[in-house]
Amino acid sequence: MSAEQGSSKVLTKEVPAVLDQVTAPPPPLVSQPEAIDTRTLSRSLFLRLAALEKDSPDRTYVRDTLIELNLPLVRYAAARFRSRNEPMEDIVQVGTIGLIKAIDRFDCERGVEFPTFAMPTVVGEIKRFFRDTSWSVRVPRRLQELRLALTKASDDLAQKLDRSPTVPELAAVLGVSEEDVVDGLAVGNAYTASSLDSPSPEDDGGEGSLADRLGYEDMALEGVEYRESLKPLLAKLPPRERQIIMLRFFANMTQSQIGEEVGISQMHVSRLLTRTLSQLREGLIAD
Repeated sequence: MSAEQGSSKVLTKEVPAVLDQVTAPPPPLVSQPEAIDTRTLSRSLFLRLAALEKDSPDRTYVRDTLIELNLPLVRYAAARFRSRNEPMEDIVQVGTIGLIKAIDRFDCERGVEFPTFAMPTVVGEIKRFFRDTSWSVRVPRRLQELRLALTKASDDLAQKLDRSPTVPELAAVLGVSEEDVVDGLAVGNAYTASSLDSPSPEDDGGEGSLADRLGYEDMALEGVEYRESLKPLLAKLPPRERQIIMLRFFANMTQSQIGEEVGISQMHVSRLLTRTLSQLREGLIAD
């Protein structure tokens, strides 16, 4: 047998085997949970992070990897607030801040899983975001918390009493004064602001927008303080000077008409007005 014939027999045996390997279906891919165990990988990264020095160049890389690895935890927590009016992207960003704080504070030697440790921090950061930004009018935190407590107590009492609870009943349940309950109920109006262009509610029976139903600015309000300050000063004036002031500024009489009414000349009325107005002006400045 020649060498060429021997090579031909070898190729005849090997080529079908190679073709079978090429045309065979690929092995099934490993599922994602089996390919990457997030908790195991996070635990390894936390151990690595704890072993690194604070000024180590690898610390930033390990920390960023932990953030990206646990972002699904933030999305899961943000999904609880999908009914709010804020965009989901903003909620996720705020929750990511809570995730970063949890990563910086986590101690893997305490025997607690990171998701269990991080979830309260992430949710708390999101709640703080809504508490600080969702109110149309900024109110003290004490009143915000009181409003939440009043809402829960009101629902519980309504189920027990089969009616809306009264202010004294809410005060007794929460252990606060009735004035605090009234403030807590009133602060609910500051959560959302009504547009001036909003239509009138149907139960009011009115027409037009809210701006059409608002009152006008009373320009006379600016003079209330001056009138109240002048009252005791006018009471101290002699009867004739007080009568002249009343006739001049309240009856709108001229100096000649006042002179005829009082029985003195117009010049005398002018001198008395000048002197009396100076006294009143000095009394206002002194007060």
